Amino acid sequence: MNTTLQTLWQETHDGESVRQRLFHVLRQSIIQMALAPGQALSEKEIADTFSVSRQPVREAFIRLSEAGLVEVKPQRGTYVVKISQRAVLEARFVREAVEVAVVKLAAEKGVDPEVLTDLHDLLARQQRCIEPNDNDRFYRLDEAFHRTLSLGVKQYAAWKVIEEVRAQLDRVRYLSVPHSTPLERLVEQHASIVAAIEARDVSLAEQAMSLHLREILVSMPDLIRRFPNMFDVQENQTLKQETIQ
Repeated sequence: MNTTLQTLWQETHDGESVRQRLFHVLRQSIIQMALAPGQALSEKEIADTFSVSRQPVREAFIRLSEAGLVEVKPQRGTYVVKISQRAVLEARFVREAVEVAVVKLAAEKGVDPEVLTDLHDLLARQQRCIEPNDNDRFYRLDEAFHRTLSLGVKQYAAWKVIEEVRAQLDRVRYLSVPHSTPLERLVEQHASIVAAIEARDVSLAEQAMSLHLREILVSMPDLIRRFPNMFDVQENQTLKQETIQ
C-alpha cells in the first residue's frame, strides 16, 4: 500500500496544499483498489507515510467522507466504504443527463478545430493502450476525453458536476476495464461520439453518448458476481427486493 501511495504522491503538484495532495492520493488509491472496500484507514499510518501531521490527514478523511468514499465511525475508526450499487446508479443517471446535454450542444453548434484535434489525439492515444492492456493510462485518457468535450463547449459548471458525481462511478469504471469491458469497445464508443459531433448529427451524438455511459449498467452485474466483497451486499439484496415488488 505504501508504495502505491508514495507513487501517487509524487504525481501530485507541489504547489497544492498538503491536505489537497492527501485527498487526491487517497481518493485515487481507493479508486484503484489499493485501498480496498471495507479496509480500515489509520490516521497515524498515513501521516507517518508522508511525514505530515495528523490534522491534514483528518481533513482529507472528512472530504472523502463527503464524497461517499470513506465512513468515519466514532470510537471505531475510518473505513473505506464498500461500493454502493444505488449510489452508482444515481450518479450514472446524473452524469448521462449532463453529458448528453453537452454532446447535444457540441453537435448543434460545432466545436473549434483545436478541440476536435485534441479529441482525435486522445482517441489515438487510447487506441495505443489496447494492445499492452495499459488500463491505468486509459483511465486517465478517458477522463481527459470527457473533460475536453465539456470544456470544449465552454460548459465548465457541467464538468464540475461530473467531477462531483464521478466518485461513486470511478471504482466500478476502474474495475470494469480489465474485467468486464474491453478497451476496444470504449475506444469505439468514443470514436462514434466524435464522428457524430463532426457530422453535426445531434440525434446520433446523443445516442452515442447514452450508449457509452450506459456501459456500466452492462458491466456492473458481472462485477458484483465476480467481486461480491467489494460491494455492499446487504444493499444489493434490498435493491433486488424493491425490484421484485
